[in-house]
Amino acid sequence: MMNQTTLIYDGSFNGFLTCVFQAFDEKLKLVAIQKNKQVQNELFSESTTVFTNIEQAKRVWTGIRNKSFNAISTIYFAYLSENEGVEMMLYTYIKKLMAKRGTQVDFSDETILYIHQLAKKVGREKHRVEAFVRFQLTKDQIYFANIEPDFDVLPLISKHFKNRYADQQWLIYDAKRNYGIFYNLDGVEIVSLDIKELHYNRTQQSNVFTSGEYAYQELWNNYFKSTNIKSRINRKLHTQHVPKRYWKYLSEKKEAV
Repeated sequence: MMNQTTLIYDGSFNGFLTCVFQAFDEKLKLVAIQKNKQVQNELFSESTTVFTNIEQAKRVWTGIRNKSFNAISTIYFAYLSENEGVEMMLYTYIKKLMAKRGTQVDFSDETILYIHQLAKKVGREKHRVEAFVRFQLTKDQIYFANIEPDFDVLPLISKHFKNRYADQQWLIYDAKRNYGIFYNLDGVEIVSLDIKELHYNRTQQSNVFTSGEYAYQELWNNYFKSTNIKSRINRKLHTQHVPKRYWKYLSEKKEAV
């Protein structure tokens, strides 16, 4: 009887790809692939800690790209969904991808369909965040924005904002996952901060931001109210385009939160 194995990794995408490499290389009968912070004991399973190996991760990535270039973004986007059990679903997806002939996607397969649907959801969240980010100028002359997306889309939006705001320093912080991306005019780096002193209660101002920033927000908020005719507002349609979960950080929605 072949031993069943649970692979435990550091939670990074390269760590996940390293697990995939070892599972293929050692022909493991996997029960689960779990992040080290979310380990659950599996019955009749041996747990093995996998240390991230960049070379092994690259070999898996190259193998996927050579098989199907489109599968690269599908796998990465689905991984960033953070859905429970997504690692094993992706592992199954990759096994099927590597085993099949041709490039035709078989959407009749439940696993393949699930992964593609998940990737599309993450893609939609990426575009929404790019559209709804609102920066505030700090006294350190850094444009700061706070977000709480459903999925971990920070790695997907850095290129968009780097291209759009290449001449100014900015920081987009994911309060839900407690990390952010900071552009320092040279490149983008990952940061983790203590942001307790940043107040997002619209009735309370923070010493972190410039007084001019609050004046600008008030001006924008008043403009937004003046250009909306209440009798013509389609709230259902408006909420479809701008879901309420984004209102918390939109200047034009101060009084609606």
